[in-house]
Amino acid sequence: MRWNEAALQGVRESKLGPPMVARALAIVNTAAFDAWAAYDHRAVGTCLGPALRRAPRERTLANKEIAVSYAAYRAAVDLFPGSTTTVFDPLMRNLGLDPNNRNTDLTSPVGVGNVAAAALLDFRHSDGANQLGGYSDYTGYNSPNDPMDIRLPFEPKGVHDPNAWQPLRYADKSGSTVTPNFVGAHWQHVTPFALSSSSQLRSTTGPARFGSFEYLAQARALVELSGGLTDEHKMIAEYWADGPNSELPPGHWDLFAQFVARRDNHGDGERGVDADIKLFFALTNAIFDASVCCWDNKRMFASVRPITAIRYLFIGQRVRAWGGPYRDTQFIDGATWFPYEPTWFPTPPFPEYSSGHSTFSAAGAEVLRLFTQSDRFGLSATFPAGTSKIEPGTVPASDLTLSWATFSEAADQAGMSRRYGGIHFEQADLDARNAGRLVARQAWAKAQSYFAGGKAVERWT
Repeated sequence: MRWNEAALQGVRESKLGPPMVARALAIVNTAAFDAWAAYDHRAVGTCLGPALRRAPRERTLANKEIAVSYAAYRAAVDLFPGSTTTVFDPLMRNLGLDPNNRNTDLTSPVGVGNVAAAALLDFRHSDGANQLGGYSDYTGYNSPNDPMDIRLPFEPKGVHDPNAWQPLRYADKSGSTVTPNFVGAHWQHVTPFALSSSSQLRSTTGPARFGSFEYLAQARALVELSGGLTDEHKMIAEYWADGPNSELPPGHWDLFAQFVARRDNHGDGERGVDADIKLFFALTNAIFDASVCCWDNKRMFASVRPITAIRYLFIGQRVRAWGGPYRDTQFIDGATWFPYEPTWFPTPPFPEYSSGHSTFSAAGAEVLRLFTQSDRFGLSATFPAGTSKIEPGTVPASDLTLSWATFSEAADQAGMSRRYGGIHFEQADLDARNAGRLVARQAWAKAQSYFAGGKAVERWT
C-alpha cells in the first residue's frame, strides 16, 4: 500500500490527464504484482509468466517486499520522473533499500524486481500511449469548431458543428491563457489489459444529435438541474471533481481501496501484503481498461460539451440557472450559462460522451465489490461550513456530510456529480456506468487467471 500511495503522490505532482493516470497506476501496481508473483506458489506475472518463479525456500515475506519495492520503484520513476527525488527515492531509503541498485540476478529479490519492471516497461513503452513522446496525439485530431474564449461574449459563429467538441480558451490557475486540445485523442490505440480491443464495448448509439428531440431535452434537463442546485449538490460536484493537482478520478478509487484494506485489517504481514497486491492489481487494471473504453467513445463521437450546446441552443433566451459564484439561481441569458466549476478549469479538455468519472467509478466500485464479496462500503466525508472551493465562505451553509453505504452508491454519486457540475449530460453518465461495470467484470476475470496461474499466459492479451 505504501507504493500505491507513493504513486498517487506522483500523480498529484504531475500534469497527466485522466487516461494517462489510469495507465500509470496500473503499470506501477502491475510491476509490483509481477515481482510478487515470483514468490507466490501459484500466481504468474503478466509479462514473464512462470519464468520468474522462485524456489520455495526463497518465498519469504522479506523477499516479496524487496522485489515489490524495486519493481514499483522502477515503474514509478519511469512514469513520474519529476517525483523521483521528492517521493520515490525517500521511500526506498526509508525502507532501507538502495534505489541505485540495478542488479538483475534472479537469485536476488532486487534482481527479480528490476527484471519484472524492465519487462513490463519495455512492453508498455510501445503500447500506443506514446509515453516516451509525452503522450502527444499522433492521430491528427482537430475540432471543427473554433476555440471558445470563456472570458468573452459567446460567439455562435465559432460553432461550425453543434454535435462536436469545442476547445475552450481561459486563464488557468496561474493566470496563463491556455487553449488545451483533446487530451488523449489517440487513446483508442492503447493496448488494454483485459478488453479484446478498445472498441469492444463501444456504444452502438452514441450521444444525441443536434436537431433531435433528445439533444434539446438533455440540454434543458441540465439547465434545470443547474437552477436547482442545493448546497449538497454543490459539494457533491466539488468532492468528486478531482481536477488538477489531485489524484484525478482514477486515483480516487485507489484511496477507497486503501480504506478497504484498513477496514478489513489486511495488515502488514504476509497475508496482508498478498491481499493488497491482488487488490490494487485488479483495481488499477480495471480502471485502466475503463480509460481505454471511455476514450474510445470520446474519440469515436467527439461530442459536444454542455457549455457549448447550452449556449448555442439558448443564446438570447432567458433560462433559470446557477448564476455564478455567490449569485445563486436566477434568470440569465442562455449564452452566459456556466457549469458549476472554477473559471480556471471550466470543463475538462476532451469530448463529452462518455463520462470518464462514471466509467472509472463504476469499474472501481465493481472490482471492490467482487474483491470483498460484498457491496458494503461504509465511508463518509464531512465538509465544514464555508469550505466550498467555488463559493468559499458561504457553501455549505452548515457542516455537511456525504456518506456511502455501498460501493455502488458511491459510484452512482460520482456519475451524478458531473451532471450537478454541468460537465455531462444524463446519457453519457448512465451509459458509462454500465460500461464501467462490464469492463470491471472482464478485468476481474483476467486478474483471477493470473492469481490462479492460468494457462500459458500471453502478455496483456
